[in-house]
Amino acid sequence: MSIHDTVQDAVPDMAGAGMASLLSGVSRRAFLRFGGLGVLTLKAKEQVAAQQAQAEASGKGRRSCIFLMLTGGPGHLDTFDPKPLAPVEYRGPLQAIQTAVPGVLVSEALPKLAARLDRVAILRTLWHDAASIHETGLQLIQTGRLSRNGVVHPSIGSIVARLLGSRDHLPPYVVLPRLLGETGVNAWQGQRSGHLGGEFDPFDLSLLSIRDPLELWSSTSWTGLAAWLSDELRAALKYQDESDSIRQAYGDSQFGRSCLLARRLVERGSRFVTVNMFESLADQVTWDCHANGKWAPATVTDYRDHPALGPTFDQVYNALLDDLDQRGLLNDTLVVAVGEFGRTPKLNEHGGRDHWPGVWSGLMAGGGVRGGQVIGASDSRGTAPADRPIDPAEFVATILQSLGLDLATKLELPHGAELALADRTPIGGLVSC
Repeated sequence: MSIHDTVQDAVPDMAGAGMASLLSGVSRRAFLRFGGLGVLTLKAKEQVAAQQAQAEASGKGRRSCIFLMLTGGPGHLDTFDPKPLAPVEYRGPLQAIQTAVPGVLVSEALPKLAARLDRVAILRTLWHDAASIHETGLQLIQTGRLSRNGVVHPSIGSIVARLLGSRDHLPPYVVLPRLLGETGVNAWQGQRSGHLGGEFDPFDLSLLSIRDPLELWSSTSWTGLAAWLSDELRAALKYQDESDSIRQAYGDSQFGRSCLLARRLVERGSRFVTVNMFESLADQVTWDCHANGKWAPATVTDYRDHPALGPTFDQVYNALLDDLDQRGLLNDTLVVAVGEFGRTPKLNEHGGRDHWPGVWSGLMAGGGVRGGQVIGASDSRGTAPADRPIDPAEFVATILQSLGLDLATKLELPHGAELALADRTPIGGLVSC
């Protein structure tokens, strides 16, 4: 299958018209309505009420999700699925370490994760057989589908915003620090509302002309724009109100600051927050380490020279789980961490790894997830699922299940069309309540 065949109708990533115009001549009411229920039809409002009642009845009415998009695709052998017995050209330079779950190993770059794995589930057999480009993986892992034949499928966050609506005057769906930018191909990346309509696009900091949460209270734009925000959203965005100890726990990285802001948002009422660890893959070091100097700086020659992405993720991820837990929020907050594919099991001639959608790993914790388990197993060299392959549509269905949505619901699209929430059933045994 060619790349053209796979993304033939994966339309260029559209900047939602609602987002682009919100700060130029529109009313404060329109701005505050953005990302909420807006002007839904009577039937649609009834559907929202039914979904909210369903979530409340299931005990999941306060559930939220923080989705950590590990843009670029971490190498599964170098993170969550090491192969210490494989030949060196497969296992790479990083060693495997024991975890809190007997017999389960992770990379030495993730010691904090190793110590708390009894509260985290690893999914080791995500896979797809579409083109091995970032955009197909980004679509599949965030929507459960590829966009074809002119149908642009909505992100999980947009579905949640459409069916559960706003809560406590916070945008239901937020992307931090900004929506995805350059990832290689001008195609749909699965973070917007697609055919659901711009009303359900995510809120992101570009609306405030801000790139990083650290700028929220130092930006000259903030003073003028803050008047447009609800009191609740203004309070949630006051990143600088956090204590030094909390900020230090998350670390001095844009990813850490974004995750701290994500916690503030779900704590106050946002239902779904996506954090892009990297908003762009161009001209910076990311998980997309081919080691050929094409994307990352040419000084990065192999994984031994690769900056400490693993330790950065390890610090931030565990700070987020600890923070949620200490505030009594973890049981009601699903925390997902995943890339759009894995990396080639065998190191390339430069000592890096290329794109590999044949098998990769992700993490889930909180939100009713049974920790301490590994679902699926890849083969001895990490090339393909050996047991219990997980389709991205199952992954998406599991997230929706955790949030209390009725998977039998049909989404209303423009012109009377309907769309199922998910094409597959949730992963069995993962979410307990």
